[in-house]
Amino acid sequence: MKQVVALALLLTASWAHAEKIGDVSTAFKLLGPDHKIVVDAYDDPKVHGVTCYVSRAKTGGLKGMVGLAEDKAEASIACRQVGPVSFTSPLPEKEEVFSESLSPLFKRLRIVRMVDKTRNTLVYLTYSDRLIEGSPQNSVTAVPVDRATSIPTK
Repeated sequence: MKQVVALALLLTASWAHAEKIGDVSTAFKLLGPDHKIVVDAYDDPKVHGVTCYVSRAKTGGLKGMVGLAEDKAEASIACRQVGPVSFTSPLPEKEEVFSESLSPLFKRLRIVRMVDKTRNTLVYLTYSDRLIEGSPQNSVTAVPVDRATSIPTK
C-alpha cells in the first residue's frame, strides 16, 4: 500500500501546475459566476524555458458555482520558448504533462508532449476525454529547440 501511495505522489509531482493568466466573460448569469473563457499557463516540469498557454471554456451559473457543471471540450494551446531551454531528465517520446478534471463525470483536459527527433522539436497536444467517449476536438502547437541543444530521450 505504501508503494502505491509513493508511486501516485511521484507521478503527480511530475505534472505541471496551472497559473491563471486571466479570463473574459462570454455570457452573463444572474445567479452564480458568468460563463467564461479562461487562459492558464503551464510550465513544462521537465523542460525549463517552455510554457504552454491554454484557453478553454468555463461554465458558470449555479452548476458552475457548486462544481456540478460540465465544461466544454474545446481548448486551444500555444506553447512558447520563454527562456533558455534545458531538460531535467531524458524525455519519453510521448508523455502526459498535465491533466485536469472538467466535470464530476470523468471528463478530463489533457496536455501531452511528444518529441519530434527529426526536427529537434517538442510538440504539445491538448484534448479532452471522457471515461466512455472522448472528443475529437484538439489543438496542437510546436516548440523548435535550437539544433545546438539536442533533446534527450529515453
